[in-house]
Amino acid sequence: MIEYIYLGRVPYDEALTLQGELVELRRAGRIGNTLLLLEHPPVLTLGRNADRSNVLASDAMLASRGVTLHHINRGGDVTYHGPGQIIGYPIFDLRSMKAASGNRLGPVDFVRLMEEALIRFCGTYGVRAGRIPGLTGVWCGPSVSESGLDRKIAAIGIHVSRGITSHGFAFNLTTNLSDFQLINPCGITDKPVTSLNLEVSDSARLPAFEAAAHEAARQFGMVFAQPILAVESLHALRARAAEDTPLQIPRQIEQLVGLPDHPVRA
Repeated sequence: MIEYIYLGRVPYDEALTLQGELVELRRAGRIGNTLLLLEHPPVLTLGRNADRSNVLASDAMLASRGVTLHHINRGGDVTYHGPGQIIGYPIFDLRSMKAASGNRLGPVDFVRLMEEALIRFCGTYGVRAGRIPGLTGVWCGPSVSESGLDRKIAAIGIHVSRGITSHGFAFNLTTNLSDFQLINPCGITDKPVTSLNLEVSDSARLPAFEAAAHEAARQFGMVFAQPILAVESLHALRARAAEDTPLQIPRQIEQLVGLPDHPVRA
């Protein structure tokens, strides 16, 4: 079971604190695997391996544009978050999940599955996307072949602590791409960024933000081969955690509806 919560726009500091809270609840077994879906005001985040020179703007320029900067413990370099971008923070216990091989799901496998969910999400709206070998994230291009992919539509960076994941993905839906000029995104200088609203062939297919977030959650459920359930609010999640009764589907019901026992990689 994967539960998800759509939170709307949340300041970065608040989301960081919330992730810490949910990581501890997941570690204690008081909640199940939980996906947070939200949006941030303009912010730059620098991962553990970040090179500060990839931030091209001065501190004064960032301040004048209302962009904050945070050093965090995820992997990767510098990333931009801002309005029009779907942010996903999966708080998952990798020890509760298995790869298609039957082995425990590792961090790299987990990232590949996140990429797959976002690739399928793009496909829902008629946009062809894929991976570039040696690079993390999701890319678009004129063809689905590896050589044709050159525009980054989603960045991914996670942190794993004693099997529990945090941080996650940033998907450009209607993001103001001019803000990416403040940085070398993920330290990459030779490939541009893009957004779903630029890639869809028919603008009528572009979803509203909240609808897109729910569709992203649905794709996570499909790729991880887990039932997916929307939680009404953080209050509801915390209340159940206080009772120490995380919601689970009885195994007999899983068997009745034919749900797989473990995630599969596509």
